[in-house]
Amino acid sequence: MTSSREHPPEGTERTRPGPVLATATAALSAAGVGSPRADAEWLATYVLGVDRSRLPLAAGFTPDELARYRRLVERRADREPLQHLLGSAAFRYLELAVGPGVFVPRPETELLAGWGIARARGLAAPLVVDLCSGSGAIALSVAHEVPAATVYAVERSAGALEWLRRNAVGRVAAGDPPVRVVAADVTDPDLLAELTGRVDVLLCNPPYVPVGTDVPPEVADHDPAEAVFAGADGLGVIRPVVRRAAELLAPGGVVGIEHDDTHPVAVPAVFTADGRYADVTCHPDLAGRPRFSTARRVA
Repeated sequence: MTSSREHPPEGTERTRPGPVLATATAALSAAGVGSPRADAEWLATYVLGVDRSRLPLAAGFTPDELARYRRLVERRADREPLQHLLGSAAFRYLELAVGPGVFVPRPETELLAGWGIARARGLAAPLVVDLCSGSGAIALSVAHEVPAATVYAVERSAGALEWLRRNAVGRVAAGDPPVRVVAADVTDPDLLAELTGRVDVLLCNPPYVPVGTDVPPEVADHDPAEAVFAGADGLGVIRPVVRRAAELLAPGGVVGIEHDDTHPVAVPAVFTADGRYADVTCHPDLAGRPRFSTARRVA
């Protein structure tokens, strides 16, 4: 059935999407946005209320919609994250609410989540922990795809916790099992003491960018600094997480930690130096860059 948005009432004043998108794409490209055409289209689908695949068939912008669209394009040209403008971010099979105060989940982190999900699926009733949970992207994906799992999501930031709890409530309303949200610092040596020696899969996308590294405006101006930077070498959170993970994991349990693409040697070395891990492996992302490292807890 054709939507009314694609065939407006006769006499309705509308502006065709094609020229509007072309102008928006040029403006976003001039502003240095990495995917100007895609971003222009996503903003248009948001304003017009149509699927992106149906955008060529859309009736066009009313004057009010056109003014709203142009304001959004201006904000994106100022390098406000696309996900903040849309109010959500896609992650694996989920759409998560995001905005100021929480790190926007990235597509490359889906690989770490997928690795952990594959390991959890092989267990009858896995216990999974997601450290530095942020919006809850990893934890909520595990709960969605492995409903037999008991999942803990740990986050320190008050701002991020608001988004995490909002997303957790939303996923329960959608029919997923609940995730246990824990407000705590992942560097606390007593973190999740009640789970010591019991965790089957531990996942973490911590802050890992070395302080002083140049990052895009979307990151520098909008992602919380505490979710991005971690000391001079970027390992300020990873080191204590590796130590605590060894205590939380059951024998044979596995851990996966995302890291900077400059850490293909450094992070595996942290695992190896700990002495309680085997099968230490660094995994690339889809572009071939080192993206996360994994290990297995020995008995």
